[in-house]
Amino acid sequence: MKKIGLILLMIISSTVLFAQDNLLQNCYMREGITLNGRWNYIVDVYESGFYNYRREPHDESENPGAGAFYLNAKPKDKTDRVEYDFDAAPTLLVPGDWNSQKENLFYYEGTLWYKKSFDIPDYNPSKRYFMHFGAVNYFADVYVNGKKIGAHRGGFTPFNFEMSKVLKSKGNYVIVRVDNKRFADEVPTVSTDWWNYGGITRDVTIYKVSETFVEDYSVQLDKENDKLLKGFILLNGQGKANTKITVNIKELKLNKSYTTDSNGYVAFEIPVRKFTKWSDTNPKLYDVTISTNEDTISDKIGLRQIKTRGADILLNGEKVFLKGISIHEENVMRGGRAHSIEDARVLLGWAKELGCNFVRLAHYPHNENMVRLADEMGLLVWEEIPVYWTIDWKNKDTYKKAETQLQEAVSRDKNRASVIIWSMANETPQSEERLNFLTNLAKATRKLDNTRLITAALEDHPSKKDKNIMVIEDKFSDVVDIVSFNQYYGWYGGKIEDLKNIRWEIDINKPVIISEFGAAALQGNHGDKTTMWTEENQAYLYSETLPALTKIPQLSGITPWILTDFRSPRRMHDVYQNGYNRKGLISETGNKKMAFYTLQKFYKNLKK
Repeated sequence: MKKIGLILLMIISSTVLFAQDNLLQNCYMREGITLNGRWNYIVDVYESGFYNYRREPHDESENPGAGAFYLNAKPKDKTDRVEYDFDAAPTLLVPGDWNSQKENLFYYEGTLWYKKSFDIPDYNPSKRYFMHFGAVNYFADVYVNGKKIGAHRGGFTPFNFEMSKVLKSKGNYVIVRVDNKRFADEVPTVSTDWWNYGGITRDVTIYKVSETFVEDYSVQLDKENDKLLKGFILLNGQGKANTKITVNIKELKLNKSYTTDSNGYVAFEIPVRKFTKWSDTNPKLYDVTISTNEDTISDKIGLRQIKTRGADILLNGEKVFLKGISIHEENVMRGGRAHSIEDARVLLGWAKELGCNFVRLAHYPHNENMVRLADEMGLLVWEEIPVYWTIDWKNKDTYKKAETQLQEAVSRDKNRASVIIWSMANETPQSEERLNFLTNLAKATRKLDNTRLITAALEDHPSKKDKNIMVIEDKFSDVVDIVSFNQYYGWYGGKIEDLKNIRWEIDINKPVIISEFGAAALQGNHGDKTTMWTEENQAYLYSETLPALTKIPQLSGITPWILTDFRSPRRMHDVYQNGYNRKGLISETGNKKMAFYTLQKFYKNLKK
């Protein structure tokens, strides 16, 4: 990552609406104090704990009064009126969504307040303390000991706030206002095909760091020179300038020291000779340690290159075919939003069982557990942000929200060898405004990280001259590194038996990924292969689609839709859907459908 990318990241972080503190890097491997567990909660349908009766935010008032929930007020005596009590309220598990935990909150979209009391073991006022959230869907206002420490919007990316000035050793409490209502100018917008799980859906952790600490870093192979390790380190704190930093990779006998500039920043280049490259067949990870006199941080990083040459995707200079599957972030057997490392092992374990070397994490950044485990398992990863369907392309604030979510995803996962693709969008209608929006996102991404490939899930359609010819006519295909598109011939139009007559004419010399195809089937529902909703019909579509797609000369990968059935309010058929999108190869109870084995056999026999 070049210094311009870092500067852009810092500008974005400091200018967006509801800006957070700069994101702490590698919280995954830092030692922290977990706040996971039972939190008290209050449902606030009218948002009276946030606004007064004039619809003015309590936290913007000089005298907010006891009605402000973030104050955690208690009656002073028997004559004092306080109309809420967190300590008497019921509890929810964090991390977790509220929809799957409480039946009466199953369809709830709105404001809910969380409260957790905590102490700080070995509290040291000379240290700095940050509260880190893996994700909160969607709006979050965070208060510690009655003081607002920050706010964040975006349901799938991490954020943190420093709380050193409001903290004490014992008797602390944090209150979080969470609002998952959908709005037309947000990202995603009001219309999606997945469940809008509300809540604190990922880990909450307190991190204690030194006055000056390693805030951010990048360590990667140069995109063009596989004998050159490139990166940067950024310190945070009063002593960040002119500070010695050491980069150590013990296994490679590398130990280099550098001195930061006045901004606490240093870029480095290290020649490397004999080392093992990370790949899907040999996911080698090296222990990398970055240290100063005050701080030491370690990470497990794979060294690899990813690029394109004509219609080929090259992993470490060798052509690779991406045998993939799309995945939503749900626990299929427990129900609700997936969040644990165990959830990740189940989902990625099924992908490996299918014969995959590639997963598309749709349609938003997934939990860090997924990409960390993909690093270990040798699964290549497509990551995307929820720029989906009906985004407000003309709204500058909406664009800024999308760019911020992209920046937060890149910041978190830029050192993950498994992540090879950043996707800008999914199934978005064409217009000049949309083209400008996505092009600007692509430009921002390349400035932040020029070592990975860029794509978006586009759409195909029949040619005007021949209904059996499918074409891609999208100007954004000129911008991306990989042309990806969703196609549902045989499900949303056309007959499965006609797939043998369909061909795709793509006059673009770039790799092609089929980012979605599939059909819905209710697991256990059987019949002949032409009857919709049967396992036989889903398997039939797979068996006819897969050979048709392999005729595309530029085909470099596929990610069929989808690994497991997932909740969607759009799917309302009481017999076959019952609130689930049934295109999964595995049911919501963990049972494999016939099409699972159809795809598994295809991948096993694939010669590409």
